[in-house]
Amino acid sequence: RGEMSLVGPRPELPSVVADYEPWQRQRFAIPPGITGWWQIHGRSDRPMHLHTEDDLYYLQHYSIWLDIRILLRTVLAVVRGTGAY
Repeated sequence: RGEMSLVGPRPELPSVVADYEPWQRQRFAIPPGITGWWQIHGRSDRPMHLHTEDDLYYLQHYSIWLDIRILLRTVLAVVRGTGAY
C-alpha cells in the first residue's frame, strides 16, 4: 500500500503518540521504515524515549547515502546478533 519505506522512523504505538509533544510529531513528516537510524545507533544502550531524537536526526540529515549506511549497518547487526533487546 506504500505506507512504509525500507528506512525511516519506526512506527509507534498510538498510545505513545497520544503523549507526544509537538516537536516529537515532526518524525511523521516522512513514512515509517522497517529499519532506521536509532535501530543501528546504540538502541539497546540508550533509553527508549531517546529514539525520537534519533528519528529527527535522520529527518534532518536524510540522504541516499545515509540510507545505504543504515541498511549496511542493519545487515551487520543482524549477522553479528548485536544491538537487539
